Amino acid sequence: MIVDFQHHFLPRELLPEGAGEQPFTRYDADGVPSYSFHTLLVDLDAHVAMMDAAGIGTAVLSCAEGMCAGIEKSRLCNDAAKAAERAYPGRFAGTAHAHPLGGAEAMRELARCADELGFAGVVITSEFDGIGLDAPELDPFWAEAARRGLYVFVHPALRLTHARQFDAYDLARAVGREFSLVQATIRLVNGGVFDRHPDLTIQMAHLGGGIASVLGRIRSYQDREFWGTAGNDRHGRNPERAFDDYLAERMVFDTAGFCGDPRSVATSLVELPAERIVFASDYPQEIRKPEAVRAFVDGIRALGAAGDGILGGNNGLLLGGPAG
Repeated sequence: MIVDFQHHFLPRELLPEGAGEQPFTRYDADGVPSYSFHTLLVDLDAHVAMMDAAGIGTAVLSCAEGMCAGIEKSRLCNDAAKAAERAYPGRFAGTAHAHPLGGAEAMRELARCADELGFAGVVITSEFDGIGLDAPELDPFWAEAARRGLYVFVHPALRLTHARQFDAYDLARAVGREFSLVQATIRLVNGGVFDRHPDLTIQMAHLGGGIASVLGRIRSYQDREFWGTAGNDRHGRNPERAFDDYLAERMVFDTAGFCGDPRSVATSLVELPAERIVFASDYPQEIRKPEAVRAFVDGIRALGAAGDGILGGNNGLLLGGPAG
């Protein structure tokens, strides 16, 4: 069965005034495009129709408005996702929304999502409030997610910490968010997050921000002696094992983020193990037409055995307990 592991929705209460069938784009305080709202986000009947057309069995729901949000918005998104599960049995699966630095209240919400709502994962962003994912203050969150058997879905940040360089041409959404995901991947590995939390599983969005294209460079800079950073407290740190071991054993990458172009998936297979990749569409944001999603599915299926794994064979990495 095909599971769409990055499928966006929005509680109707959060649809801003002015949003209709055509996108209404919100800009952040720096004038950078942040998020596009439209009525398709709230039309779950249309979602199911698309899934039927594309051959998708179940879509895992996440809401951008609830990622690293305050407790009230988190609860609203979680309750709406559960309501979608109940209204469309078997077609939707919710993801927990709980701020990783939200304190005891957020951890209680995380527990409710795991124990009462039955969600399998929790979504956060690749950076938030100027904090990277290797920050030590996040350790209690990682530990709690691992203890409860929740995988953590890392979605690209909607607002980047250093947004000034993306002041034109929609650069933040086009490439800035992908750079954020690459950074997040490196921080998780080199910051020792996986070493400190051996039961933690991470779903990294957008094929890790297209990390396959720069892995040769990343590997080289792991050689701290060669680059003269050995002994530096921040730049000289390395994980316990080789960088690629964490990609091959501890991380799961999804196929969203490339607007339904299967060539981006194919090129990533040069570096990323096909056995660690799951299907995701980013519907209805980067792809909105059912025929486009269907074409994406067909393009991945054309990859042969690797595509078959991506389209269903690897689902157990996230839905069958901790991977690795």
